[in-house]
Amino acid sequence: MLPTQAESVIKSIIREIGQECAAHGEIVPETLVAFMVKAVVLDPSNGFNTDRTLTKSDVQKLVKLCVNRLLDSKNPSLDTIKMQVYFDLNYTSREEFLEEHHRVIESRLSSVSREITDSRACAREELESLYRKIVSYVLLRSGLGSPTDIKIVREATVPAILQEAIPATTQHVDSQLEAVQDQAYRYTAVLEKAAKSSLVGQELQPYMLREALYNVRQCEIFLQVILSDIITCAQEVEMMIKQLEAQLEQLKLTVKSKTAVPTSQVFPVFIALSNLWTSFQDETVLISVLSNLTTHLEPFLGAHDLFFPEKVMQALLDGVTVKTDVCRIKEHIEDRVNVADFKKLEWLFPETTANFDKLLIQYRGFCAYTFATTDGLLLPGNPSIGILKYKDKYYTFNTRDAAYSFAENPENYIDIIREKAKKNAELIQLLELHQQFETLIQYSQMKEVDRRYIKPITKCETGTQTDTHLLPPTIVRSYEWNEWELRRKAIKLANLRRKVTHSMQTDHSHMRRENCSQVYPLKTVGTQSLRAGSSRVPRPQVYVAGLRGGQTKATRGVKVNLTRAVDET
Repeated sequence: MLPTQAESVIKSIIREIGQECAAHGEIVPETLVAFMVKAVVLDPSNGFNTDRTLTKSDVQKLVKLCVNRLLDSKNPSLDTIKMQVYFDLNYTSREEFLEEHHRVIESRLSSVSREITDSRACAREELESLYRKIVSYVLLRSGLGSPTDIKIVREATVPAILQEAIPATTQHVDSQLEAVQDQAYRYTAVLEKAAKSSLVGQELQPYMLREALYNVRQCEIFLQVILSDIITCAQEVEMMIKQLEAQLEQLKLTVKSKTAVPTSQVFPVFIALSNLWTSFQDETVLISVLSNLTTHLEPFLGAHDLFFPEKVMQALLDGVTVKTDVCRIKEHIEDRVNVADFKKLEWLFPETTANFDKLLIQYRGFCAYTFATTDGLLLPGNPSIGILKYKDKYYTFNTRDAAYSFAENPENYIDIIREKAKKNAELIQLLELHQQFETLIQYSQMKEVDRRYIKPITKCETGTQTDTHLLPPTIVRSYEWNEWELRRKAIKLANLRRKVTHSMQTDHSHMRRENCSQVYPLKTVGTQSLRAGSSRVPRPQVYVAGLRGGQTKATRGVKVNLTRAVDET
């Protein structure tokens, strides 16, 4: 079957299931229906084969099973799935929510903003009308209330709601979280008692109690996420209050008692105050949304009082010690895995691993061995015992014995957990098994998994030795990967073929370059002896007389040699 045809068939099945539920008076969102369809198909007890095309009888069977499960109001598993779908559709990160909130606000107030910016008020009445529009715009943008209420108008100038809303919301979430955790601890204690005694297991319905445990554990996880966001909001508000005080102090120092202040000095302060005020608005909206999320999670916990009222729980807890997660971790905090017992497996410990507290632990940090061997009991793992790294995934365990047992055959226990998740679809999101069931992964969860996955940095002394430059370099300098650069060079070469080089020399360009040369001068050379001596010969002295002529016409010169003899010198 082509992908488009398969998608069309799935949509028609979802539409038919929704219509069947609506006929019985139950309006079910399409997202919940789609999740339930995939959950029913994955359950091996239903007999669906995902490798072949569904027949008409298979479709009818699928629709019937999904409708029955969606209409079963006495089922904690259905409440857990509804809770997961609701939270996935309504929760997002701070950045994405604020971005969407700003986009919606701008689209709604675009007309009011245009009226204010296009106004050319001059008269007093027009200016007052413009002022009222500005106040209305501020109030509508902040969402604080009606622009006609004077209290709301005063509140819009300096919002102080957060100082009261954050502690109240935190207290509300804390109380809800404490109640949910108390239920989880009690259910865990009863299930531990049932696992040890078969008689106790016959008196109650273990599968119903396990589904109730999954329900409160999922709610606990969601409340912890909300509480973490509220704490982030409180930190942001505390920082912004300090910035607001600093900006107001700077504004006072800038203005003081001056009758006029340059715009370049005061305008940046006003811009900073405006941004801070907008940030206060954003935090107010975030706190409101988180508070509403907490309130809307409460209806998904209604089945507990129906199936396990206080009298029933007191009878089941008779002679049982209820332990918190912290107490369970403290009991075995000294029991650590001996690394020498494992030659092929890697164990991580806090003192030898960086980012130890930020590792993405499998199964939400619950003990994999206990869950696989006790038919789905969730006990918190203890990282102090040691974190097992197996195929780039990390596992924690409740006790040292559980760690050793799991390490003997990890694949066996991983397969058991996968099969249990097929029977209880709510475990896929509760235990973060999205990679094993990619067909059920939610978009928001996919982003969370990618963001939270941090590889550990183990600390150890290692050394390596390699030969450098084993092969001669083969770098081709003329290589060019960009085809546009090759095209440019080709065009340049084609143009050069039609070019002729011309040159000309003028009187101004001739010998324009400065030339210089360097020579070594001749050295004075002389010799020196122990005795000073010299020799001298007579200097020739020859004179010619009668050259001036005389009385006769012909000149007759007489040569007179006056050179002295050698022996006379």
